[in-house]
Amino acid sequence: MTVGEKQAEAGTPPEVLDGPFSTRQLLRIDEALRLADQGTGLVFSVYVGGLDEPIRAHAQRLHRQLADPDRSVLIAVSPNQRQLEIVTGRQARKRIPDTYAKLAALSMVAAFGGGDLAGGIISGLDQLASHAGRA
Repeated sequence: MTVGEKQAEAGTPPEVLDGPFSTRQLLRIDEALRLADQGTGLVFSVYVGGLDEPIRAHAQRLHRQLADPDRSVLIAVSPNQRQLEIVTGRQARKRIPDTYAKLAALSMVAAFGGGDLAGGIISGLDQLASHAGRA
């Protein structure tokens, strides 16, 4: 029985356990998302995976699929393609202008370059939430 078959038998989607993060990293990212949501009143999401060309358009499509896109911030990361996009909804953009999103992206890219994917995402979430401030 393969690992994927064992995971399917256990009811766990294989792609979750086969991803780039350890359980501890996933818990840390989840906590960072929760804190960002609660602290700002915005809705933060993270997508890690392949992005179709054009990259920005794919990230925008993913963002539009969120429950409340106007109040949402999506961090889309494709490690294999070395791509990062931050998409903000109409209301979120008022609180996180592009210049602040770019600063957070630079910080994230620096962490990614050092091999810290989870740390970069957590740092980016923290910076974006700090720039957004309280609701």
